Amino acid sequence: MTKVKIKRGDNVIVTTGKNKGSKGEILEVIKKEGQEPRVIVAGLNIVKRHTKPSAGNPQGGIVEKEASIHISNVALLDDKGNATKVGYKVDGDKKVRVAKSTGKTL
Repeated sequence: MTKVKIKRGDNVIVTTGKNKGSKGEILEVIKKEGQEPRVIVAGLNIVKRHTKPSAGNPQGGIVEKEASIHISNVALLDDKGNATKVGYKVDGDKKVRVAKSTGKTL
């Protein structure tokens, strides 16, 4: 399984697909055994799901929600709003994430 360098709350840009160029915040990182990691980005990759009436949703109907995107199709944004790769640096006794483009901590 690949190492996940993107966390919940990070701002990312979509690099490929129908939402290419769109920016958003990571809502969830999905890591399942035997599968590649995926992320859910707020307001992007919206799909429609037809739901049956249930106790939680007595009306049922068509619900719009965010679908997951493969983690390789998103790139982390630095403080200037540009896509960057993630590196690591030991700062004192802590390991911190660093933007490769600017060298600043994330």
